[in-house]
Amino acid sequence: MPAVPTTPFPASTILGYPRIGPDRELKRALERYWDGGSTAEELRAAGARIRERTWRRLDALGLAAAPCNTFSYYDQVLDTAVMLGAVPGRHRGASALDTYFAMARGTRDVPPLRMTKWFDTNYHYIVPEIGPDTVFTPDPGKPVAELREARALGFETRPVVVGPVTFLLLSQPAPGAPERFAPLDRLGDVLDAYERLLAALAAEGAAWVQLDEPALVADRTGAELDAVRQAYERLGSRADRPGLFVASYFGDLGEALPVLAGTPVEAVGVDLVRGRTPVEALGDALAGKTVVAGVVSGRDVWRTDRDRALDRLRVLRERVERVVVSTSCSLQHVPHSLEPETGLDPALVARMAFADEKVTEVVELAALLATAPPVAGGEPGESGAPEEPGEPEESGGTRRTGGSGEVLAGPVPPAEAHPAPAVTPPVWESRSPYAVRAAAQAEHLGLPPLPVTTIGSFPQTGELRAARAAFAAGELDEGAYEERVRAEIERAVRLQERLGLDVLVHGEPERNDMVQYFAEHLDGFAVTRHGWVQSYGSRCTRPPILHGDVGRPAPITVRWAEYARSLTGRPVKGILTGPVTIVAWSFVRDDLPLREVAFQVADAVRAEIADLEAAGISIVQVDEPALRELMPLRRAGQGAYLHWAVAAYRRATSGVDDRTQIHTHLCYSDADQILAAIDALDADVTSVESARSRGRILGEPMVRDFARGLGPGVYDIHSPRVPGPEEVGDLLDAVLRALPAERVWVNPDCGLKTRTYAQVEAALANVVTAARRLRETLAQPSSSSSV
Repeated sequence: MPAVPTTPFPASTILGYPRIGPDRELKRALERYWDGGSTAEELRAAGARIRERTWRRLDALGLAAAPCNTFSYYDQVLDTAVMLGAVPGRHRGASALDTYFAMARGTRDVPPLRMTKWFDTNYHYIVPEIGPDTVFTPDPGKPVAELREARALGFETRPVVVGPVTFLLLSQPAPGAPERFAPLDRLGDVLDAYERLLAALAAEGAAWVQLDEPALVADRTGAELDAVRQAYERLGSRADRPGLFVASYFGDLGEALPVLAGTPVEAVGVDLVRGRTPVEALGDALAGKTVVAGVVSGRDVWRTDRDRALDRLRVLRERVERVVVSTSCSLQHVPHSLEPETGLDPALVARMAFADEKVTEVVELAALLATAPPVAGGEPGESGAPEEPGEPEESGGTRRTGGSGEVLAGPVPPAEAHPAPAVTPPVWESRSPYAVRAAAQAEHLGLPPLPVTTIGSFPQTGELRAARAAFAAGELDEGAYEERVRAEIERAVRLQERLGLDVLVHGEPERNDMVQYFAEHLDGFAVTRHGWVQSYGSRCTRPPILHGDVGRPAPITVRWAEYARSLTGRPVKGILTGPVTIVAWSFVRDDLPLREVAFQVADAVRAEIADLEAAGISIVQVDEPALRELMPLRRAGQGAYLHWAVAAYRRATSGVDDRTQIHTHLCYSDADQILAAIDALDADVTSVESARSRGRILGEPMVRDFARGLGPGVYDIHSPRVPGPEEVGDLLDAVLRALPAERVWVNPDCGLKTRTYAQVEAALANVVTAARRLRETLAQPSSSSSV
């Protein structure tokens, strides 16, 4: 029998914390190392400083139990694959660090592993490859080292590791694996590795270990639920282990709840923000266990309704062995602190909480719970009402309150603000059938077969970023800054002309981010100065705060697109971000249904498209990379969500002339899972990620029936490597085996802003060469019967 943990779980904790540093110290350290400007020792020292700062900060805020092993140089799933020894042979390098970054970023000769979104967030994880012959050689060195590191600083911490079931469910079969093989088939071997990990952590003195299993909040098959049971009965049956805390987040455990409750794990984490299971039912199911109650949202920036959260904690306390107050998920999805945001409206700040403020909320709630009286007989528990189908809840549906419990002006739950509103189908104009539009566009644009284009952005050079920062600081006047922007636009246009691209872009030098830029020019948004959130690796974004009604006071992109068009005789695309993505990549008000907010944004995008069209821009790309990301994790809500998401897009794009070609773009978002919805967008051309996943989407039956233009990416821009013309040609050959040539576009996987001009020029030259070679092949007569 397992030894019952002798150390009770402390009263307050969090599931994770931002790991980039409050001033993006990790980003800078990584990029210096990748550029050859620092050593591995210097990179590790930077990581150690960030970890120390985190533990000291959490201690100063009063948190009872801090996690460790949540820091990563790139991604926690990649860390887990390396810890288990699941490293493809092609990526093994001269050092452990070189191997790690080769898996994440590739090398000159070897592509990286695939990358996709972490559930329904904008964080990207690296997808492990597991095959029947993968040899697991576990090395618990990283979590053990961080446990020791924290202890040396005087802090007892809890190691956090991605759980075995989630790890395997998020992995993909290794190249060459049998058709029916699934990574979950290797569960027994992976559990061997986890047993060794747990034994090593117990030997090091860890009282508890956190195993993250967010995959359990999605629909799971009977076989997958059996895997959960097998995993935690086996791991829980060992005596040489710490206490087991299985953390779920991003929704309800659903059918996995009784399965997990029936295993010997001592603690279970539940998301009481996005989860809709009544706390009474959760308590009854988890009686006898410690419940780590996620009542403070890790996914938004709004303050917690303290009274409602405390009521739910009290109800739960009546039914379980112990209640621990926590965040709903890791705080890596929110910025570090509100303290440096001196430029925001104080009334808005009073309604908000970033990571540090959320830690303070957790600590305060734990103190209140410790002295709160028992629930009186018949006193109702705040169980929460079911949300509308397909309406992801960003903030727990709670009214915001101040520190003393007073109601603050601002976001309130949909149930309170709009009782059960009827779904009104949105109205949009119908466009002509695709065949009619395609003929009009072909005559108007005169493009060759396999037209080559890019997704939109060109490299954001250090000089350009410095000019933008100087302009924002008032050190560079508007005229000088705009002259710098025009010079960058001309540079991008001339390069595309010289390389021979067919549809050009202006390169977006005026934009800091594809969502933030629009937020800065629309009513209803606020933007932060320091509110950085990690997207992947060293890539960080500052999600805007969408707190009011959205309006477009003036055109946003028109003058820059017009300027680019004045420089060339070739078609120039206008580039816009779509309404769903703007909503998904912002922290959004929750006093309106999410679809209504998206429709407000769609109206602003529609007005911008109309002005671009009036200015003579005949191709407009409206990107929706978050279309898949925002979809509910459970099937029950997906249909309703996709209905309004598609409606928002068509509301934005349906008012154009037949000759105006509408493009859209989706990247790193498992687009193969929503091809029917992508088709329903009714865009004339769709570009999708394909290079990094080695053409995975081309195997989908729906691709062959895709009725419009499609551009599966042939150049992975998230890796610094430059593909040769033969490699690009092989990818295009695969595309042409799946699609008729007249529907195929040639483009990179995504925008080019993170690459250098040297990398971009070499790669695009090879893309154009490969496309021209194929055009010549297509132009040759297929038989001698032609006269």
